[in-house]
Amino acid sequence: MTKDAGLELSIVIPCLNEARTVGTCVRKARDFLVRRGIAGEVIVADNGSTDDSEALARAAGATVVAVATPGYGAAIIGGIEAARGRFVIMGDADDSYDFAALDVFVDRLRAGHDLVMGNRFLGGIAAGAMPWHHKYVGNPVLSKVGRLFFASPVRDFHCGLRGFKRDAVLALGLSSHGMELASEMVVKATLAKLDITEVPTTLSKDGRNRAPHLRSFRDGWRHLRFLLLHSPQWLFFYPGIALFVLGWIGQALLAMGPLRLGHVVLDIHSLLYAGAASVLGLQLVVFSVLAHLLAIQKGLLPELPAYLAWVEEISLEMVLVVGVVSFVAGAFITIWAVSGWALTGFRGLDPTQVMRAAIPASTLLTSGAEVSFAAFMLSLVRIDAKRDR
Repeated sequence: MTKDAGLELSIVIPCLNEARTVGTCVRKARDFLVRRGIAGEVIVADNGSTDDSEALARAAGATVVAVATPGYGAAIIGGIEAARGRFVIMGDADDSYDFAALDVFVDRLRAGHDLVMGNRFLGGIAAGAMPWHHKYVGNPVLSKVGRLFFASPVRDFHCGLRGFKRDAVLALGLSSHGMELASEMVVKATLAKLDITEVPTTLSKDGRNRAPHLRSFRDGWRHLRFLLLHSPQWLFFYPGIALFVLGWIGQALLAMGPLRLGHVVLDIHSLLYAGAASVLGLQLVVFSVLAHLLAIQKGLLPELPAYLAWVEEISLEMVLVVGVVSFVAGAFITIWAVSGWALTGFRGLDPTQVMRAAIPASTLLTSGAEVSFAAFMLSLVRIDAKRDR
């Protein structure tokens, strides 16, 4: 549906079996439009209700849009697509948000902001309105992760009451069908450098007489999974660099002999784990480069000219040289160790001495082979990326 030039605001309310409260929400929203003299509409995006939600919403004055694809996110996307206003304000149908008090959202949108987020921790959370593990653990932790990963200014990633310019949000290409759409909108708006602001929002106890659709651990994981998948540097690169550096520091120290830390003695067993950490760290760094390119190709992340230019400078031959040097170094240490073994007539050796050379050698051999094959994989991915551009 195309945007109606005569409508300024669409109030979108996703709904699934909210017969007890949807009528109240619609009436409050319509009263707000009348009070402010705003040319607007109220849309209830019904996600397959089996109660009287649709009839009650229509009776209260809403336009009901049926969204067949199940999920909170799917309902929101369907409602936005059906909206005809220049601005959209969305909020839940459980009467936990006051649709009669949307003034600050409209004022901020009119002032030019692209996305206006409600912040329940600034506006106040009524007793019983949010479970303690959501209030003190889930929401704060996931919001902090989102701010860390994406440098987002939003402090309440999951507030269900938010307003935005319809065209700006449609351009983000939202695709999540579940509750993680709340995170997707904030993340993609941040990456697209939209003008984002937050306003205090009051959360009241909902008017339901049943359990909420939200499933704490399932939906919390889906939010975290979304944040990780859209941040290759935090999922792969930073852990990879840490493991690679610490692993090689450990190998350098333990290759010279046991390391005493107070009453603890680290020996070849720790050396083995240090070698494994180095290889895993290198693998994660390779994953980060490939994942970033693939995410850009698929439109999950915006194109970063500086990053793409840096990747373009990495030639197949350059990476192959690094891989070959690592492999040759590992082979040299291996030959040196075998030569020492030959001098004994290939008799049994003391493992605590042999492994000090064998573990770093095998790490270099494995890393060299891995980097060499990764060079070809990177070249294949860049071929597709160039075609897409």
